[in-house]
Amino acid sequence: MLEMLRTARGVLRSLGVYYGRKSRSAEKDALYREFVKPGDLVFDVGAHVGDRVASFKRLGARVVAVEPQPALVFTLKTLYGRDRNVTIEGKAVGRSAGTLAMKINVDNPTISTASDAFIDASRGAAGWEGQVWGKSIEVPVTTLDALITAHGIPAFVKIDVEGFEEEALAGLTRPVAALSFEFTTIQRGVAKACIARCAALGFARYNAAIGESQELGQWRSAEDIARWLDALPHEANSGDIYARMA
Repeated sequence: MLEMLRTARGVLRSLGVYYGRKSRSAEKDALYREFVKPGDLVFDVGAHVGDRVASFKRLGARVVAVEPQPALVFTLKTLYGRDRNVTIEGKAVGRSAGTLAMKINVDNPTISTASDAFIDASRGAAGWEGQVWGKSIEVPVTTLDALITAHGIPAFVKIDVEGFEEEALAGLTRPVAALSFEFTTIQRGVAKACIARCAALGFARYNAAIGESQELGQWRSAEDIARWLDALPHEANSGDIYARMA
């Protein structure tokens, strides 16, 4: 019972953070409008509490929300379960289908992870103090290719899976117009591997937004965005890198 209350408190805190300010919603819409048009299909991989789902919906997109954590799947179904333009997949995304052990941060579910390396990198890192992944659950795994087979080719794929981004991209072999993946300064190597994977898939231009700023900078080559990432101070903490084919 105590664990359930802690999880509920963490989810409610995230709902307040991500839905609580209208200006933040407008900023998200302005950013994603560059990639998403009415009628487009979008994959939200690591949908968490669904604030990006809300943005994609406001832009007129159909959304496949992919999230493995039962508490967050419940939240997504509560918010969007009756919306015919939202499909909820209660799965993780990796390089191959199967199952994996998901490490749950009970007090902060939105940073639960399938990556042991992510947890190791957070230990002793400034900005990550007090985070504990004290529970493990087995969850089903799909791939981006399988999601495309099931739902169609998306115009945009957002990936936010707490250090598991490289594994998620390894399961994509088909071209999509644009995607984003989260980076952290405690795991720059994961982000650089994702850049290399995107380059191998044919993505030509890259951009980035730090934290929740929702502000893109200039478009760069794969090599230049990797150098930009290397130069970021540790205090930048996290953000998203955007890649597009043209």
